[in-house]
Amino acid sequence: MAISLTVNGDPVSLDVDPDMPLLWALRDELRLTGTKFGCGIAQCGACTVMLDGMTVRSCVTTVGTLEGADVRTIEAMDGPEAKAVKAAWVEINVPQCGYCQSGQVVSATALLREIPKPTDEDIDNAMAGNICRCATYARIRQAIRQASDSLEG
Repeated sequence: MAISLTVNGDPVSLDVDPDMPLLWALRDELRLTGTKFGCGIAQCGACTVMLDGMTVRSCVTTVGTLEGADVRTIEAMDGPEAKAVKAAWVEINVPQCGYCQSGQVVSATALLREIPKPTDEDIDNAMAGNICRCATYARIRQAIRQASDSLEG
């Protein structure tokens, strides 16, 4: 049975096992490889996507639960918040190895959409589920602050 949903603004019908994780449907079926596999147990955040406006871990979200859902991956992060986050990421040189960055950018974008002027506590809470093995956490926080500031003016 096919599951109908919207991915990055496009209607999609996936004829896959309903127990397939969204991550594999995105990567293998739809060839959207920006979302990364990290741990497979929703602990690292590399697979973070937006589902109906909220961040979720696509490695543990099954396709069968997504009928009619709206999924946004790193490939479709747009709007003023996403542009501000991406610009700050580059200016502050946040990424090192880069593996976690798609999940980091999706989470930071979602944070700024929800809380345009986040406190350090807001940032830490929103980003807590995104692990960076290069430990660029100070730069991530700085970039989110800079992105927030750039949205004000």
